[in-house]
Amino acid sequence: MAEVNTGDGGGGHGKHEKKRAKKSSTRIDMTPMVDLAFLLLTFFVLTSTFNKAKTMEINFPAKDINNKPMKVNNALTFIVTREGKDDKEDAIFYYYGEFYAPNNKDAKPVTTLTRTDFSKDGLRKILLDKNKPTVDALNKLEERYKRKEIADTTYKRLAIAEKGKREALTVLVKADDKAVYKNVIDVIDELNVCNVGKYAIVDMGQAELDILNTVKKK
Repeated sequence: MAEVNTGDGGGGHGKHEKKRAKKSSTRIDMTPMVDLAFLLLTFFVLTSTFNKAKTMEINFPAKDINNKPMKVNNALTFIVTREGKDDKEDAIFYYYGEFYAPNNKDAKPVTTLTRTDFSKDGLRKILLDKNKPTVDALNKLEERYKRKEIADTTYKRLAIAEKGKREALTVLVKADDKAVYKNVIDVIDELNVCNVGKYAIVDMGQAELDILNTVKKK
């Protein structure tokens, strides 16, 4: 609040003295303004939403104490690497099903690596084709949700269950020492776009690395 102080030193008390205007001094109380500033600051701090750290959820397989290879149903494996002169060209190879090294005990044909890329007819098309049953089921759930036949929480629960079914596609992502971190993240982004619910980043075996190096030399 403001206060105005007036004094009696204006003069003009004498009979022949000229009367002078009185001087006034103003003092402004800043306490209410400071209180208001702190109230506004407190309000904005309590009502604002802080930025959340952007993270990506990645599933890692549990360690097998018996060191026995685990059979994965309906598995698709992608190997991220680089090739060409000075290893400057991005490359992705994949194979479907279990991996069979040369001279394996089951006498199975040696696994063949197929080359692909990030084009629309490459990695994404492969994922959509292999994951078609899950994608179709999720599309039907989305239609039911849009028609308001199921609630939001029910839709999310059923979608998670659909992606986690035993027969749903499982993707394993592997990379050698020449792979670029960005390319691995790009592969995972494609998995999320194609509604792949089961995927993990795993280490590459020596037999896989040997076949990869052989294919890259061709």
